[in-house]
Amino acid sequence: MLIAGRAMTVLEADVHDNSASGGNNPLLQRSFGLMLEALDDLKEDEVYICSGSSPEYALWGELMSARAMQCKAAGAVVNGYSRDTKGILALDFPCFSYGPYAQDQAPRGKVIDYRVPIEVDGVLVNDGDMLIGDIDGVCVVPRRIEEEVFTRALEKARGERIVLKKIQEGMRARDAFDKFGIM
Repeated sequence: MLIAGRAMTVLEADVHDNSASGGNNPLLQRSFGLMLEALDDLKEDEVYICSGSSPEYALWGELMSARAMQCKAAGAVVNGYSRDTKGILALDFPCFSYGPYAQDQAPRGKVIDYRVPIEVDGVLVNDGDMLIGDIDGVCVVPRRIEEEVFTRALEKARGERIVLKKIQEGMRARDAFDKFGIM
């Protein structure tokens, strides 16, 4: 799967089922917290990117994929697991996760905010940053430097194509690196 779009950041937190115990935060009394609102707030070409919880449950599933498709979202990236894999694949919806896991987030976690800065494995992601992903992983391109990043990435890709052609024509790896500085 391929993914490219603007980040729609979502902050998840582990919780225990607070419905019986009360508590001081009314948000925790709501099923899924703000997840339904976050999902409905997805815009065309945005990527739902979620982080903040432990990997004890799935953060994405088939029904969420179906709703995201109705919003014309570009895909989902979760710092955790997804579920309903066959359904997501049947929808052909780009979803990047740790892999499949059966347990869903209710009552284990809730979305506590969205369109706020989040951290994914030590990388800060701001709402509106560009996300690009393929089989090798997902890259975050901060909005403030995206023009420079894309310009340099295209230059590198063009250089790699030249080196590939030269190697296929028989050029030795050492000679290719010495001449082009790319390998």
